[in-house]
Amino acid sequence: MGTVKIAPSMLAADFANLERDIHMVNQSEADWFHLDIMDGVFVPNISFGMPVLKAMAEHTKKTLDVHLMIVDPDRYIETFAQIGADVLTVHAEACTHLHRTLQAIKDAGMQAGVALNPHTPVNVLEDVINDIDVVCIMSVNPGFGGQKFIQNTYAKVRKLRAMIDAHKSATLIEIDGGVNATNCTDLVEAGADVLVAGSFVFSSKNPLETIKNLRQVANT
Repeated sequence: MGTVKIAPSMLAADFANLERDIHMVNQSEADWFHLDIMDGVFVPNISFGMPVLKAMAEHTKKTLDVHLMIVDPDRYIETFAQIGADVLTVHAEACTHLHRTLQAIKDAGMQAGVALNPHTPVNVLEDVINDIDVVCIMSVNPGFGGQKFIQNTYAKVRKLRAMIDAHKSATLIEIDGGVNATNCTDLVEAGADVLVAGSFVFSSKNPLETIKNLRQVANT
């Protein structure tokens, strides 16, 4: 297993000072930018849309990990590729033909991710696990930052890790929601490769130091 990646979630950034917070993440020891796109339909919240994402992408210097919490994500695959997304993650619950969606994401030149809501079992991915670059396990109910971590996540990660290993897949496991310096070690032990941290990073007094510490703890 390689180095555990840290992906600050820009949903928790200061929207009035986005450029400042983007530069902070650029300068930090973070590996990815995690961007949540919400439509107010698939989840009960609306985040930022294409114009804001396009403006952000012009300043980001690290992997752009875009998480679509939207219905009918297929309509926008090409658009996100043009904007500059490196990883495009769709929700399994939003895709009628998941395999086709994954292929479309890859054909557009991006890595393909699949997110699972807390109630969705990992076995729904068994037949496509070798087509997935990243599985994003939601450890909170999607839609809002700052929620409490769901404890069943550890068991879910272990099941997914066993499935990935059984299929000899290179799929990364990403955890999104409620990640902090207290639970990150257990998540990594369970099999996590990428840790998304929002409120924990941006609500701290020194986000640069928080990212550094989280990365150190996760990789010890």
